[in-house]
Amino acid sequence: MKAVVYEKYGTPDVMHMKDVKPPVPKDTEVLVKLYATSLNASDWEFLTCDPLYVRLWGLFKPKFPILGSDIAGQVVAVGKNITEFKPGDEVFGDIFMQRGGFAEYVCATQDQILLKPSHMSFEQAAALPQASTVALQALRDKGQIKPGQKVMINGAGGGSGSFAIQLAKYFGAEVTGVDNGEKQQVMRALGADHVIDYTKEDLTRHGQSYDLIIDLMAQRSIFDYRPMLKPGGRYVLVGGRMGRILQLLFLGPLFSFFTGKKAGILGHQQNKKDLCLMIKLFETGEVMPEIDRCFSLPDVPKALGYLGQGHAKGKVIILNNES
Repeated sequence: MKAVVYEKYGTPDVMHMKDVKPPVPKDTEVLVKLYATSLNASDWEFLTCDPLYVRLWGLFKPKFPILGSDIAGQVVAVGKNITEFKPGDEVFGDIFMQRGGFAEYVCATQDQILLKPSHMSFEQAAALPQASTVALQALRDKGQIKPGQKVMINGAGGGSGSFAIQLAKYFGAEVTGVDNGEKQQVMRALGADHVIDYTKEDLTRHGQSYDLIIDLMAQRSIFDYRPMLKPGGRYVLVGGRMGRILQLLFLGPLFSFFTGKKAGILGHQQNKKDLCLMIKLFETGEVMPEIDRCFSLPDVPKALGYLGQGHAKGKVIILNNES
């Protein structure tokens, strides 16, 4: 089968199309013919080995040579212990633990995938899993969002950010979206009440304060956000470079103790319960995937470059096979 692989960390230039042996499902796996795979920030991180904790999945070279976590496609074969799925089922899910979505076929366990609603396109299904549940858990679980709160989302024009705007509005918050100039219109269209172009305005000096700040960019010290948080406010870091993560791990408790304002890191947890909630919100029209562009499988390096350079407005999708 065809797949886009990489044997060393680096820029998108290290990736190339290759004929590889098709995967064979184990007794507890299904084989999925892929129609769509979405890009996530984690794909860029595992390509570039930044942050350094990526090396836990391969110290000197990638443990998994095929990236791609959020998949959508059709089951073509099942292992003998599979009870929830059968050949022909249209499915989607997050295979982050083994990746492999930038290919024609991939294997997944039945706890990693769900049946795709018939009225949801493969592109929409692939856009949903990781980005939407990251946004949900950051707002609801770590951020403890409440109706009427003022929420700032830094990086609101990207994949998780596009879901975070919609979810924050669903929870009844007043939302300020922060991103570059390319994404101002998209953020407003998604429901942001206010938008900030961080390339033109210092977001720490615009005079507003917030109950909750979701930081998807991780470019500033947590102490830069202290004046922007209301008493008892919360700051949630989602991903980022090692320096920012270590700062929050070691200084976050002190930050909280001396300021009375909470600061924490989201530890994203894959689970079907949250993804089922996102399906319900999709079906009621409360949340819709914002799809920026679609690329073909051979253009994965180009797509990752587009994402890594900060251009993606919402989700970027890789289309494969005939759906």
